[in-house]
Amino acid sequence: MQTRELAVEGAFEFTPTVYPDSRGVFVSPFQEPAFEAAVGRKHTVAQTNHNRSAKGVVRGIHFTKTPPGQAKYVYCARGKALDVVVDLRLGSPTFGRWDVVEMDDVSFRAMYFPFGVGHAFIALEDNTVMSYVVTSFYNPAHELSINPLDADLALPWPKDLDYVLSERDTTAPSFKEAEAQGLLPQYADCLAL
Repeated sequence: MQTRELAVEGAFEFTPTVYPDSRGVFVSPFQEPAFEAAVGRKHTVAQTNHNRSAKGVVRGIHFTKTPPGQAKYVYCARGKALDVVVDLRLGSPTFGRWDVVEMDDVSFRAMYFPFGVGHAFIALEDNTVMSYVVTSFYNPAHELSINPLDADLALPWPKDLDYVLSERDTTAPSFKEAEAQGLLPQYADCLAL
């Protein structure tokens, strides 16, 4: 398993070894020893999630109120996507920065999203399946979002696609509006988790 630190403090990319043969492939996208060596702690699993998206679907920028918070380990089980991490943590040394990783069902590259950061992706192929290993149970009352098309963030969405967004994401506040409304988590609270 290869690891790489991303531009957002505490976020990592993981690239597992893929074992192909005449039957197909075997891969282990999440490996606790590699995760612990990179991040410095274990990843508690409370729930796993899957979503399937058509080409051009943008999901995010989603994050969880912190506390209670939620950390995520995400990989692409089918298809292809651009996955983005955005540092939303007030007081973080990388506050406001983002990084992007191309994920697909060839490399099975994965990303770790620490507590308090935002997550978004765009499906680059029909029937793209993203899989999540998360540290807390889904609670709609704790879920927040920022508009993924916020011009100030200027996320690297491909210009040649027609974007499909949920009403929740379309009407979500901008990054600056979320900060002004007191929605963003404190870096110290995120580190405490």
